[in-house]
Amino acid sequence: MVSPVTSAAPVPGAEKITLYCNATIITLNPTRDIILNGALAIQGSRIIDVGKSSSLSQKYQQLPQDVEVVDLASKIVIPGLVNTHSHLAQSLLRGLAEDLPLHSWLCDAIWPLEACYAADDGYVAARLTIAEMLKSGTTCFLESMLTHGSGFENVVRAVGESGIRGCLGKLVKFEESNTKLKISDPRDKDISSMSVASMLEAHRRHHGSFNDRLHVWAAAGTPRGSPLSSHMGIGEACREHDIGLTMHCAEAPKDLTIYRDMYSCSPVEFCQQAKLTGPKTVLAHMVNLDLDVDLPLLHESGTTVAHNPNSNCKLASGIAKVPQMLDAGVNVSLGTDGAPCGNTYDMFREMHLAGIIHKGANLDAGLVGAEAVLEMATINGARALGLQDQIGSLEVGKKADFVVVDPGKLYSAPYDEAQVLEGGLDPITAVVYSCTGADVEKVVVDGELLVDSGKLVKMDEKEIMEAAKSSIRGIRQRSGIKAAKKKGWNFV
Repeated sequence: MVSPVTSAAPVPGAEKITLYCNATIITLNPTRDIILNGALAIQGSRIIDVGKSSSLSQKYQQLPQDVEVVDLASKIVIPGLVNTHSHLAQSLLRGLAEDLPLHSWLCDAIWPLEACYAADDGYVAARLTIAEMLKSGTTCFLESMLTHGSGFENVVRAVGESGIRGCLGKLVKFEESNTKLKISDPRDKDISSMSVASMLEAHRRHHGSFNDRLHVWAAAGTPRGSPLSSHMGIGEACREHDIGLTMHCAEAPKDLTIYRDMYSCSPVEFCQQAKLTGPKTVLAHMVNLDLDVDLPLLHESGTTVAHNPNSNCKLASGIAKVPQMLDAGVNVSLGTDGAPCGNTYDMFREMHLAGIIHKGANLDAGLVGAEAVLEMATINGARALGLQDQIGSLEVGKKADFVVVDPGKLYSAPYDEAQVLEGGLDPITAVVYSCTGADVEKVVVDGELLVDSGKLVKMDEKEIMEAAKSSIRGIRQRSGIKAAKKKGWNFV
C-alpha cells in the first residue's frame, strides 16, 4: 500500500473547499492505492486533492478562502457504489412474488402488478428505491427497464429531487409478447408508447439533466420469439445517437434453448447480429451462455455483464460463470435487480454474496476475491455506464461521489487501521465481507452531502414509507394480486 499525494489547484474565490480527513481511503485508482490516514479535498462537484491527512490539512488550512474540515477518524472511504441492474418501480412489489420460478414470477405476478400502476405510483416507488440506495451507499444506478406505466417523468423527477446519479433505461418494444411460448405481458397495452421514437424523445428532453447527473438509455426486452430485426432497430438507433443500451439476456435456463431453437445462435451471437453489443451495452444476468462462443465476443466488443447473484439464486436461474468471464477479460459489474426478486437494493449484500458464491459453486476458495468484488461494484460499474472518467474511483478531477463506511461494529472487529500494515484485517475485506449498508455513515454525490450520520439529508424517510404503503394498496386492489399465504402458517 502506498500513499501518494496528487492535487489540482483550488479555484480562488469559487465554492468553499471541504476537507474530509483522517480516514482510510480505498481509491480504486489505476495503481489501486489505499491511503492510510488519508484525506480528500472537495470543491464544488469535483475532487481537487487526494493524499495524506497531515499534508492536506497543512496545505488547505493556510488558504484564505473558507475550508470546512470533516474528521472521519477510524472510518473507511470508498468510491460510490454503482448498481448496474435495478428496477426502481419494483420496490413497491417487495414480498409479493415469493418462491416462484422466473416464468410464473413474471407472468402471474410482476407484470400484472406493474400494469396497474397509476398516477404517481412510479414516483413513489422511485423515491423509495432511491432512498434505500443512498442510505446503503449507492451513488449511481442503471434502471434496466422503465415501463410506460411507471411514468418516465415520474422517475426523472425523483432523480432530480434526490441528488443521486442515474441512467434511466426506457423500455423499447415492437410487438406483443410471444404467444407460442405462453408468455403474455399485460404491460403491452401501452406498447405504442414503447417505440424507438419515444425513447429518442426522452433522450432529447432529459439526457444530461441536473448537472449531468441523469442520463437516458434504451432498454430492450429479452428476445423470446420476436424478430431479430426488431432488436436490430434498437441497436442501430442507439449506435446512431450514441445512446447506452441495456437488456436482460440469458437469464433463465430456457433462454439458451430459445436462442438456439428460434434464432440458431448463442445469446451473444444474437446480440452481435442485432448490433446490441458494444462498450456502452450492459447485458444483465448472462447466466446461461455458450461460454466458448459468447465470452470471446463479449471481450472483443467491450460489452459489460451485470452480475446479479442474489436474484439469480432466488429465482433459481443459476449462477453466472463470473470467474470465467473475468479470466476472459470481460467487464463484470454488479446489480441488485428489483425488490420482488432480491428484496433489497443494498449493494453491500450483493458484494458479500458475489464474493462467496463462486467459491462454493466451484470448490475453489481463491476465486473472485474481495478486491475483484469491490472493483465490480465501483470502477467496473462506472466503465459499464461510460462514466469511468467521471466516477468509480477517488482521483483528482473526478466527480466527488463517495461513501463513508463505519467499520466500528462488533461484526467488523477487530479491524483497526493502525494494524493494517502489521498484517491485521485489511479494509477491503472489512467492507466486502463484514460491513452492510447499515454501516454507511455519509454519502456524497456530485459534491453534495446526501446522507449524514446514516440519515437522508434531502428526503423524508417516514413520508416516503407512508406513501409507499398507500400506493401498493391501490395497485393490489386494481390488480387483484396478493402475496401467497404460506402453507401451514396462520395469521391470528
